[in-house]
Amino acid sequence: MRVGLFWRVFAVNAGFLALLALLLLVTPVTISAPIALTEAAIVLVALVIALVANALLLRRTFGPLDRLVRRMGTVDLLEPGQRLEVEHDDEVGRVVEAFNGMLERLEAERRERGRRVLAAQEAERVGIARDLHDEVGQALTGVLLQLGSITVSSAEGRQELEEARRSVRSALGEVRRISSELRPEMLADLGLVSALTELTRTFGRAARIRVEPSFDAALPRLSAETELALYRIAQESLTNVARHARASRVQVDLKADESRVLLVVRDDGVGLDGASTEYGGLRGMRERAVLVGGALEIREPAAGGVEVRVEVPADGSGGG
Repeated sequence: MRVGLFWRVFAVNAGFLALLALLLLVTPVTISAPIALTEAAIVLVALVIALVANALLLRRTFGPLDRLVRRMGTVDLLEPGQRLEVEHDDEVGRVVEAFNGMLERLEAERRERGRRVLAAQEAERVGIARDLHDEVGQALTGVLLQLGSITVSSAEGRQELEEARRSVRSALGEVRRISSELRPEMLADLGLVSALTELTRTFGRAARIRVEPSFDAALPRLSAETELALYRIAQESLTNVARHARASRVQVDLKADESRVLLVVRDDGVGLDGASTEYGGLRGMRERAVLVGGALEIREPAAGGVEVRVEVPADGSGGG
């Protein structure tokens, strides 16, 4: 028979009151008026014993509620799996079960909403990249061809014309670079390692920062969603290095074993410098990791700089 929380608390307190009444009835304890010192001491000792015993019993009953309140104040949906153990089959246990179920639903809803948002972002990136390539790129190519067909007789005019050609070529190269970053075609065509190799090479040349890549050539099977998440996290990490780190060197490592794939981006810059670990798009990176069943950690090594570590399951099953 299940005893409710109210009746258990009531039984504890009623039991102590009944015990005190029984002691008064069967023991020769008397209370004088005015009360004697020994009588007052006996009453106080009995009261203290009753309060301590009552507190111990009630703490066992309400302890799970205290843990629930603490967990509710610290829970973060970007760190899934934070559940409380159901210790008793009573009202408190059912509250803890309901809290765990609520977290499960919220995490599932967040994953699904995050997937939709990221899918929409990727589709928008692809559209912008296509417009840049097809419209702006072709327009610049046309301008470059027109400039090539112009004949100028004076030396000064030829120099100005050549400068204009260089400017157009530079703009065309920038358009192609941005288009490539928005739509990493190499990722779909040649895989994650090739895409990261090209990313680090392009980043090092553009940011003038020495990049030291180290990639395992043979990776376990990863879903397209997981590969894209790792690529975008590496891309965002390198962008943060260029914008905030004031670094001269950055290491990009991709390691794997039978159960996991680990991506590490480590720079020798100024570190977080008191900034929150959610700055510079880091929260978005954490969300990407969670959506594919992984975990992202940001820390400052003893040697300085910032280290971004993301670990994903090797089977590519994601976080569904």
